[in-house]
This record gives sequence, structure tokens and C-alpha cells, in this order.
Amino acid sequence: MDQTLAFEAERPRLVRVAARILNDNAEAEDVVQQAWLRLRSTETEIANLGGWLTTVTTRLCLDRLRAKVPTPADELELFEHVPDPAEEIALADTVGIALQVVLDRLSPGERVAFVLHDSFGFDFTTVAALLGTSPTAARKLASRARAKVTQPAAEDALADWQIVDAFMAAAREGDFSRLLELLAPDVVVDGDAAAAAMGTPTLSGRDEVATFFNGAAQAAFSAFVEDRPGAAWMQRGKPQVAFDFSIVDGRVAAIRFRAEPELLAAVRLRKNSM
Repeated sequence: MDQTLAFEAERPRLVRVAARILNDNAEAEDVVQQAWLRLRSTETEIANLGGWLTTVTTRLCLDRLRAKVPTPADELELFEHVPDPAEEIALADTVGIALQVVLDRLSPGERVAFVLHDSFGFDFTTVAALLGTSPTAARKLASRARAKVTQPAAEDALADWQIVDAFMAAAREGDFSRLLELLAPDVVVDGDAAAAAMGTPTLSGRDEVATFFNGAAQAAFSAFVEDRPGAAWMQRGKPQVAFDFSIVDGRVAAIRFRAEPELLAAVRLRKNSM
């Protein structure tokens, strides 16, 4: 089969794998395009194109994850020689959108091992080859990831993320009725000293808070605020104010605007899962 046609036949599968690992469809497309460029430039005869492309795509994803999140030096046991997987990989059902929120908490190695094994059916020998480690180490990475995903605390945070994401989406879209649904009747909004100096108002009650946020938050992005689900108002790529949410019984009970320099320095953006 012509190389271009063979690659196009593999592309949808590769994009699904990359998208689940990176939680970003656009970035996944970019990674798969990089894999295509590497295929075009290689002169080595490839016996198993599917396995070769899976290896290249996964390692490109891993490089991107490691560039964003430092990987502990003792996380993987690296070997000088890493064999390329030669077997065809059958895809499993796609990872749910909600699960991607929890995946953001995993280290790059844990994330790749968990997604490839638990969601796409990769055996640990193949996962180990992709990560450049041993099957035992790959199994441990997936096990650690699985434990983090199933922790009650992670489940609670997941529910909170869904509410925060829904609230911010309703604010941006000007969905006043949806804002009212997501707010507790006695919800309050206030700010720390730094945020107050910037003009943050003090608000109380569902109607007042919904009116304030209705059609607003255009420059706010989902973020970790002290490891809690929240948002941050960004300017020139840097957080200026963090929105610290308090979720009680599935509704927003309070939103505190925070602008302390130390807190803002620790804010970590998270790609929206919606």
C-alpha cells in the first residue's frame, strides 16, 4: 500500500491515542502530524507500520507531557536499548471526558501507562517499550495511577471540577438561568486584600452573584488554586486574579477573589474538559 494511504488509514487511531494522553485534540493532531513527518524522513524499512507509528506518536506525547511537568528522576528505570513494539494494538472504548480531569494529576509516566493499558489495551511489555522501562516498572506506574484515579478525594475533586467548569461556561455564555441553578441561595463573593485593592466587590445572594458573572469571565481559564478546582483571570499569559471556589452539596457556596503574589505564582492552569 502507498505510504500516504497507509498513514491516513492509521491516522484516526493515532489521534485518538494522542488525544486521550494529552487531553487536547488540537495538540493530538499536531503530534500525529509530527509522526507523519518522521515517517516521511525515515529510510529504514518498516515491517509493522501500525506499531512503528504508535511508538513514535506515544513518545512524542510523552515528550510533551514531560516538558510541562518535571518527571522525578527515579520514576523510570531507563535502558540503553528500547525495542519497538511490533504487534497490532486493539483500541478500547474512549476515556471519558470526566476522567481526563483526574489524568491531569498524574505524572507523565503514570498517565501514559494508565491510558495505554487500562483504556487502549496495551500489554505491559509494549507499554514498557514505549516508556523505555521494564514491564514491572510499567505495571507499577499504571497501578499508582489507578490508585490515584480511584481515591475518594479525586472523585470529590472531579465533581467540583464539573461544577466549576459549568459555572465558568455559563458565565462566559451569558446563561443567567444556568448560573442561578449552580449557585447556592446564600452564595457570597469577596476578595483578599490584594484583590480588594483591585476593585473586587463584595456580593451576596444568588441573584446578585449571577448578575455580576453573567456574560463575564471571558479571560478566565480553569486552574488549580492550591490544588482545588478554580479559575484564574489571565493577562499576557500570567494569572492576575484567582477565583477560589467553595462547593457545597453540588452548588457554588462562595467565590473568593485572590491576588496574593505567592498564591498566583503557584496557580497551575488546566485545559478545559468541556
